[in-house]
Amino acid sequence: MQFAFSRLGEERRTSVLVVDDVQPNLELMEAVFEKAGLYVYSALSAEAALSIYAREHIDIAVLDVMMPGMNGFELCRKLKHFSEKEFMPVVLVTALNEKKNRIAGLEAGADDFISKPFDTQELLAKIRSLLKLKELHEQLDHSENIIFSLVLTLEARDHYTKGHSTRVGDLSAEFGAFLGFTTRDQAVLKKAGVLHDIGKMALSEAILKKPSGLTSKEIEEIRKHPTHGEEICRPLKSLREILPGIRHHHERWDGSGYPDNLQGDSIPLMARILSILDAFDAMVSIRSYRDKKSVDDVISIMEREKLSGQWDPELSSIFIRMMRVMAKGNYNYA
Repeated sequence: MQFAFSRLGEERRTSVLVVDDVQPNLELMEAVFEKAGLYVYSALSAEAALSIYAREHIDIAVLDVMMPGMNGFELCRKLKHFSEKEFMPVVLVTALNEKKNRIAGLEAGADDFISKPFDTQELLAKIRSLLKLKELHEQLDHSENIIFSLVLTLEARDHYTKGHSTRVGDLSAEFGAFLGFTTRDQAVLKKAGVLHDIGKMALSEAILKKPSGLTSKEIEEIRKHPTHGEEICRPLKSLREILPGIRHHHERWDGSGYPDNLQGDSIPLMARILSILDAFDAMVSIRSYRDKKSVDDVISIMEREKLSGQWDPELSSIFIRMMRVMAKGNYNYA
């Protein structure tokens, strides 16, 4: 059984960081992993392990729990913190089988455990499973990065909309926080904000840049971009949560929007939020057919029109309140 990751068409040996303060234990695990084809980095202390991690690419770590000074729980916590958004699996090796120790390991971020004395085949099976999971994470990140790159490509086609999706994404996260959403839900809402107009990739540049006087057929094409966006993002499971926001961000509270003429609370909450933020950013930005408006002017317009049937009245009132609070703090929307 050999371990190898492919990166950009090149194959390299998968690396494992093994940490144990007992030299014979360390040598045993080194031998097991080297025989399995892994490239092994070994350390006799947590401090030495952190030094190795700082300068080498580590795919997975196997840590002894009971070490003097910084123990395996704390080392696991630090490695997870330093790896940030990248998924780096950590296996804790321990003779402590009490429930409270397992819970402590999970709270530190451990992905699996193996008890001493360990079975070699069990250890390698756990390593293989976690490395497969890591590979799937990396494939997912790569696919999402492609989608987000498409947004930048789309906006680069039109000077007037450049930065629109990024701004809507950032504003979505801010509004989510103001509404009291969890950190995770704020991140999901931001992702939806960034990708809400991805369906415009399917539209011709002539239509997107046409300053005015769209024909009925061209308007019909424009109105297809929410469903195009839904189809572009649908294949990625990680984007399934934001599909309702993409498809329905042009629905109107009074039911006269598109593509499905949804009305009131039948419009998904995410889409009702995006509808407000999309309109706000469009009004404060320059367009080929008009100059931009000031934030104060746009807030006044939204205050007057919040009951016009375009937006959720309650959400639009909360958004206006947020913008006024931010304005008092010298907030500069750009």
